[in-house]
Amino acid sequence: MYFLTFDTSLDKTYITLFQDKNCLKADIIENHDDKYHSAFLVQNLVNLLKSNNLTMKDIEAIGVNIGPGSFTGIRACLTIARVIAQQLEIPLIGIPSLEILARLNQSELNTTVIMDARKGMCYFAQYDKNGNCTKEPTLEVVDNLSLDIHTNKIITDAAMHNSLKERNIESICYTDINANLGKILGQLTYEKLKQNTTNHWAEAKPLYLQKPSITISKKNTLQ
Repeated sequence: MYFLTFDTSLDKTYITLFQDKNCLKADIIENHDDKYHSAFLVQNLVNLLKSNNLTMKDIEAIGVNIGPGSFTGIRACLTIARVIAQQLEIPLIGIPSLEILARLNQSELNTTVIMDARKGMCYFAQYDKNGNCTKEPTLEVVDNLSLDIHTNKIITDAAMHNSLKERNIESICYTDINANLGKILGQLTYEKLKQNTTNHWAEAKPLYLQKPSITISKKNTLQ
């Protein structure tokens, strides 16, 4: 079974092509000039398939990062994924960015993932050492967090890494590792496909957790 995964929710665009559990190609696309990396998603999907002598009709499933992360990136990624999955009538697997980042923990400890949500807020989730979610992704107040570094490895983005460092709390910044998150998304997609759930395209929805700042009224921001 061939399947595609793509992610434009985080710092880069990650696109992978898998055949069952084997990763055939894993591309990483950086920002280019003044254009955000998600703007190149469709063309890069076409190029990836073409370089492997495949067409979209050969793809039997899709996996995507549903967020939280870049509002524009999540919307672009999921819209394209839903259109393709609907047209081809294939499964669509939506995976939270926090679950993807949790796989960066290579220790025997449980995992806490924290991403900056601005204005003193953060996205927060926890997973056991086997990768099972023990606390679903939520929006939390940073100052209210209770973190145990003895039982949990903490994975963060750059902003939260620096914030925790000021409090003498050790964490792993995912951008410092420079890992190919596309491969992790592909591995998670394969695992979930093996669970034989329906995974209908209409069930894959964005995980924003909070409204984008553009939707907040000026009146409320002045109070």
